[in-house]
Amino acid sequence: VYTKTEEVLIKNNIPYDLQIISAHRNPNELDEYIKKCESLVYIAVAGLSAALPGVIASKTDKPVIGVPVSSKLGGLDALLSIVQMPPGVPVASVGIDRGENAALLAIRILNLIT
Repeated sequence: VYTKTEEVLIKNNIPYDLQIISAHRNPNELDEYIKKCESLVYIAVAGLSAALPGVIASKTDKPVIGVPVSSKLGGLDALLSIVQMPPGVPVASVGIDRGENAALLAIRILNLIT
């Protein structure tokens, strides 16, 4: 999934910073990254409980795009975790394993704000 995302960003000359940080295993590292990150849009790839996009959205006012990853339940568990956010914690979502669509959506957002 990361590869598809990166391919689209590279093809469109969009700079990016790939980090692999678990919202569950490394919450302090994630907090520090979000505080120092200068990105205008986040793409958060997550599977299973898929907490990462929601955690990021709860800590920033920048757009967050969640990419659910397929697993034993075909990614439906991750998709539902990403789209069922409480009020005040907005997360956009693309289809399961659709990292390329996340990159394309991020590019459209960047076109609006830059």
